[in-house]
Amino acid sequence: MPDTDLIFSKKHPQLKDFTFDRQVVEVFPDMISRSVPGYNTIIDTIGRLSQEYVTDNSNVYDLGCSLGAATSAMRKAILADNCKIIGIDNSPAMVERCKIHVNAFKGKTPVEIIEANILDSEIANASMVVINFTMQFIEPELRAQLITKIAQGLKPGGLLVLSEKITNSDPVCDQLLINLHHNFKRANGYSELEIAQKRTALENVMKPDSLDTHLTRLSNAGFSHVAPWFQCFNFFSLVAIK
Repeated sequence: MPDTDLIFSKKHPQLKDFTFDRQVVEVFPDMISRSVPGYNTIIDTIGRLSQEYVTDNSNVYDLGCSLGAATSAMRKAILADNCKIIGIDNSPAMVERCKIHVNAFKGKTPVEIIEANILDSEIANASMVVINFTMQFIEPELRAQLITKIAQGLKPGGLLVLSEKITNSDPVCDQLLINLHHNFKRANGYSELEIAQKRTALENVMKPDSLDTHLTRLSNAGFSHVAPWFQCFNFFSLVAIK
């Protein structure tokens, strides 16, 4: 069983910006399952999509792979031959633990986990790319550059799965979605103190976009077909096909 997320359960005299350090890694599975509605559905669907879209003799990328949930789901599901999954994350603690998780399951598809900045990483000969709740932590002015690099590195017909927290341009609707998310966290056992402190810790490091911004960016990068397939509150996932 994963350790319980108690990071913000006590009053922090001075809150630091949120980082994916060793403390977060220890509780990450519990944190994300109690904080991100539909997370398991998204991971399961990524596995199913990999059965259909990953082609022989190609690469598969999990950008911002954290502990390798999407990587493992794809590794268990991929039917194509002579493929390789490349997971990339810039957190040393995440990469260290991810390698342990990935190596615990032996599949026919080899996996390489790399500690690197995804903005500096090559995307080549890809039939599928996953970027799961990672774009929101990248500097906004660099996001178009990343999406364009993904599009260029995908083979024709290749698939991008992009999952993110989003904002709504209507402030009333945006606040409604925020309230629903906070109620979700309360129902999963987080206290008012935990919700407030984590939100403050994330303010400077997580900058969500609107859905329209995502769609425009993908279109500009050259994706021919884009469809949101999942949304719960202010969390969504879409598929984009080159």
